[in-house]
Amino acid sequence: MTEETSAADPDDVYGLPPEIFDDVLAAVEAQDAPAIEALLEPLHAADIADLLEQMTLRDRKALLTFWRGGMDGDILTELDDNLREEVIESLSQAELAEAVGSLDSDDVVDLVEDLDEDQQEAVLDALPAMDRVAVEKALAYPEDSAGRLMQVECVRAPEHWTVGDAIDYLRSDGLALPDQFYHIILIDPRIRPVGYVTLGRVLSSARTTRLRDITEDSFRTFNVNDDQGVVAYAFNQYHLISAPVVDDDDRLVGVITIDDAMIVLDEEHEEDMMLLAGVGESTLSDSVLETVRRRVPWLLVNLLTAGLAALVIAQFEHTIEALVALAILMPIVASIGGNAGTQSLTVAVRALATKDLTRSNTWRVFRREASVGLANGITLATVLGSVTALLFWSIPLGAVIGAALIINLFVASIAGTLVPILLEKAGIDPALASGTLVTAMTDAVGFFAFLGLATVVLL
Repeated sequence: MTEETSAADPDDVYGLPPEIFDDVLAAVEAQDAPAIEALLEPLHAADIADLLEQMTLRDRKALLTFWRGGMDGDILTELDDNLREEVIESLSQAELAEAVGSLDSDDVVDLVEDLDEDQQEAVLDALPAMDRVAVEKALAYPEDSAGRLMQVECVRAPEHWTVGDAIDYLRSDGLALPDQFYHIILIDPRIRPVGYVTLGRVLSSARTTRLRDITEDSFRTFNVNDDQGVVAYAFNQYHLISAPVVDDDDRLVGVITIDDAMIVLDEEHEEDMMLLAGVGESTLSDSVLETVRRRVPWLLVNLLTAGLAALVIAQFEHTIEALVALAILMPIVASIGGNAGTQSLTVAVRALATKDLTRSNTWRVFRREASVGLANGITLATVLGSVTALLFWSIPLGAVIGAALIINLFVASIAGTLVPILLEKAGIDPALASGTLVTAMTDAVGFFAFLGLATVVLL
């Protein structure tokens, strides 16, 4: 490996190279269809999707006009939902049929489930009859269920087969195998899955070996109605590669693979992060109106909670008038308390999402966070109290702000842990409302503790 290669920027190896974006825009401006095709043809579907998402609406429409026949199903599945609708509208029926024809059933379901009825019908009309039936059946399952996540294409074999039987079957003429699969699922005479065998074990075993003798210990099944989050957690927890999906009679109806499960896990983590910030499912391609509609409700809630903090301050108007230094120091107590609450809150929400925080360890985690809040409060109170006493030549003022800081950080750590737990027990997504509630509590407690102590000690 040369020094130049080893020192290469990872952004030049993975992801969309910046110069490609500029070159594509130049080709679009020049209406140069061959140049557009030459630039996009070597790119991965995910990179083309990123390119489309980074473009303005005008440039994107122009690109799709000149790049006829280049869109495929893999690109459509990588696009954000709102852009996907826009791109599908720009495709002819023939282009749409060619794009979705090569996709597995789970990818088609993911493609159409968020589209409006007209666009769903357009995609379904582009599918062969058997594929359409499979997709429509999957769409009949509840949203966010294992039935929506699975693909019906899977490889199965009777449990009494040998390795030789399985190899001959896989090599038989006319057999349509999935593009990617990891296991041969063993079934009983009632089509119920009883185990699975990895392709590696099949290829490394003698032809006379019975498949039931080389099954994997990790085997487990999911019901079509199981929640996708539960499925994704199980894949991550038990290191699954694929798993059969069964109906209410325990008959095999499909299989879920690790790539789909990890997408669900990633989406749930991303959703939690966005909800913690109060921005919902926003993307960079959203319009101004859509972005405002998603963000303003939580800003209004924050406005109300800020009013609560202002109401607390108003009760100590005369104290602030008598000691102007209090107005200078008040934001410090509230700000540090808010940050401490956010730290505990983030840990708690993440632990709840990954099921690390359970009924058995709630009290231990609660005690730990309370102890951390108290220790951090004492540490910061020592520093801030000393600096305040020196700056304002007032030891009592330094003691007041130090005590207020200890109280607020202690309460912030408790609230950051307790609020998400209580919200989850109430059936409310902790990521959705915890941030606003914890901030309101730390602001109100911080101001009340600081100004209340100042009223008692300094006046």
